[in-house]
Amino acid sequence: MKVAIVGGGTSGLYLAWKLSQKGEEVVVFEKKKKIGKAVCSGLFSERILEFIPESRGLVENQIRFCKIHFPKRTIFLQFSKRFLVMNHLKLDETLFHLAKKEGAKILLGVQIKKEDFGELEKKFDRILGADGPFSVTRKYLKLKNPSLRLAFQGFIGFSNDLEGLIDKETVETWPTRNGFIWKIPRKEKIEYGIIERIGESKKFFEEFLKKRGLKLKNLRSAFVPQGMVFLKNPKITLCGDALGLTKPWSGGGVIWQIMANNLCLKNFPDFLKYQKDLKRFFLKKIIFSRIITRLVYFFGFYFPWIFPKKIKVESDFLL
Repeated sequence: MKVAIVGGGTSGLYLAWKLSQKGEEVVVFEKKKKIGKAVCSGLFSERILEFIPESRGLVENQIRFCKIHFPKRTIFLQFSKRFLVMNHLKLDETLFHLAKKEGAKILLGVQIKKEDFGELEKKFDRILGADGPFSVTRKYLKLKNPSLRLAFQGFIGFSNDLEGLIDKETVETWPTRNGFIWKIPRKEKIEYGIIERIGESKKFFEEFLKKRGLKLKNLRSAFVPQGMVFLKNPKITLCGDALGLTKPWSGGGVIWQIMANNLCLKNFPDFLKYQKDLKRFFLKKIIFSRIITRLVYFFGFYFPWIFPKKIKVESDFLL
């Protein structure tokens, strides 16, 4: 079948790779002239190696623990599956080469607009929208937009770390009102970042950095969608950030999105069956995760003593 993929990010390239392996004729339309997501922590559970074995060489560090610093108590988490720190840009480049090797046609610097979809529907049997949080595909389908949070990310070298010795196996987080600040040890540097509501993210992050005397390099920002979009269209569907499929507690999306992509591949070309399976697999997990996240924040800020000091958790799911 002739398949158009709008967007050449992680989800779009993963689908281009796998659909081309299945023998489909795939064309990817990417508006940027270069492949690769620059603003992302690249913190994935080790499941990433099951989905993309070729990413093994991109691992910069392995994370086994997380400290959550509430104002009056620190909770220590142990992950049942390791988190792997990778360069997200290089991950996308790897998928780009895998997709091209399988025969996918990837057009860079080509921006698809709403008025182009009529022509796309004539030329292609199926269309996949993988065009990010401000998806044109979603707008063409007249679907509601997911809510957005704003993330910032910056780095310091190990020699400039003012907080003492570096534990390379542990991520640290500081919950804010509707998000959190993080510290991730990478290969040769430390990453600090925040995800919060758009109007509060920058303010909270600046206050945090000023209090600790931290000056970050390469400070960047990105919008993170929250809230999966459900649709019923036999010819056009969504994936990745365009679908709004990210973890309610962290904003991370790659592993969940690849799982959703695999549901799409399993049911292809039946998009209605894919969308049904998508809802069946993720809806309960999303609702449960939102409830748990709100409860953890409430008790963490006001009654933190109810939590044990050490908790073992699954890396990708709270349910």
